[in-house]
Amino acid sequence: MVEIIESFLLGLERPLILWIISQKPIHGYGIIKEMKRLIGIELKPGTLYPFLHNLEKMGFVAGKWIREDGRSIKCYYLTSKGEALLNKIRDSFKRSFKEIIMDFIENRKRVAN
Repeated sequence: MVEIIESFLLGLERPLILWIISQKPIHGYGIIKEMKRLIGIELKPGTLYPFLHNLEKMGFVAGKWIREDGRSIKCYYLTSKGEALLNKIRDSFKRSFKEIIMDFIENRKRVAN
């Protein structure tokens, strides 16, 4: 049962990664920890970093190297192009899923006509 729940939540991983980055500049391990906190799934580095590199190559995120605790880490932040993408995803969720999600969360049952 847990595997089935995880597979559904993993379908939301990419939009959720964008949203996490939009909250504040964050490094890859921070994204992994935040995903674990939010949806209880540990995102694999082999999944996350190629996705971040593609986002960076396409101009949706930018990375900046910083020094933290004596080591260099790369923090990611959304570019204006990334903000526009996140807004389009939000609009899509609002139009397509808002009613379904509200029904799901509130556990309402529909009556067929």
